[in-house]
Amino acid sequence: MPALTLLELAERIGAHLEDVAPGVGERTISGPASLAGADHEQVSFLADARHTEALQTTRACAVVLGEGVSVERNDLALLRCGDPQAAFNKIVGLFAPDVPSPEPGAHPSAVVHRTAEVEDSASIGPLCVVGPGVRIAGGAVLHARVVLGAAASVGADTVLHPGVVLYPHVSIGASCIVHAGAVIGSDGFGFEPTESGWVKTPQGGTVLIGDDVEIGANVTIDCARFGSTHIANNVKIDNLVHVAHNVQIGSSSMFLAQSAVAGSTQVGRGVIVAGQSGIAGHLTIGDGARIGAKSAVFTDVPAGEEWWGSPAGPKTQSLREQKSLQRVGRLREELTDLRQRLRTLEEDRS
Repeated sequence: MPALTLLELAERIGAHLEDVAPGVGERTISGPASLAGADHEQVSFLADARHTEALQTTRACAVVLGEGVSVERNDLALLRCGDPQAAFNKIVGLFAPDVPSPEPGAHPSAVVHRTAEVEDSASIGPLCVVGPGVRIAGGAVLHARVVLGAAASVGADTVLHPGVVLYPHVSIGASCIVHAGAVIGSDGFGFEPTESGWVKTPQGGTVLIGDDVEIGANVTIDCARFGSTHIANNVKIDNLVHVAHNVQIGSSSMFLAQSAVAGSTQVGRGVIVAGQSGIAGHLTIGDGARIGAKSAVFTDVPAGEEWWGSPAGPKTQSLREQKSLQRVGRLREELTDLRQRLRTLEEDRS
């Protein structure tokens, strides 16, 4: 990335460089940083008014911020714009290190079955295994040690990072990103108790993933018992998430790290499930619902509602119950004190 001056940077991100001392606009920027960690050659941003105090101590050369934010310092260059978060994202992209694009074709160490259909513009990295009947569309990239089971398919321009495993018949759409170590299509967790022990339930389904889906590192998505586990278009799944058999996730939903959803649950469109939350099986989570961090969901969640807690309920109700639980401790202390007073009175009377 060539060096950029503040004036050039402002033009690239569509921001206005507020009046500064002569020559400041020609200062060279070395890259982006947080308000707390920036040095005098870096640029930072302010997207949340809660962090305004950090502006007073930052060593950054310049800060990207909204039009209406007041700044008392006169030694800080200000890049004003309507959407500081989006503008700073552009800066991060501008200074991101270049990563060479993989060359089309298969690495000599890759094993590609003779019946696999691989477009010429696709790239297959070292030690990959591509099974029989696999279809890989143009522009797709398989980094090292990716394994594609029989009849799996990968859409155009989809990127599979090192160690990704697609079980047989799994289908991933176009322009997806699957990060390292993700396993898609492993058996659903199904066992029946018998007198002789657990007997495995047959898992004969698959996983279907739409377009523009991002799947984090070490995510596991189980195949369906029958039919398909389905991840719709534009779904974003963070690291270490588990999606069980026959789950259906609607478009543009988001699952944050370490969350999990049990079998046959229907998740609507635009749902957000925060970190370390768990959703029980055979439920319906309505469109646009929000599940707070560390929540445990055991019942259906209506569309558009925000639920928190364990067991989860509507946010207002859950917060009220938490406050009630806090009062229980104080009431218990008061009750203990009253009992002691009563005991003392009874002893005095006797």
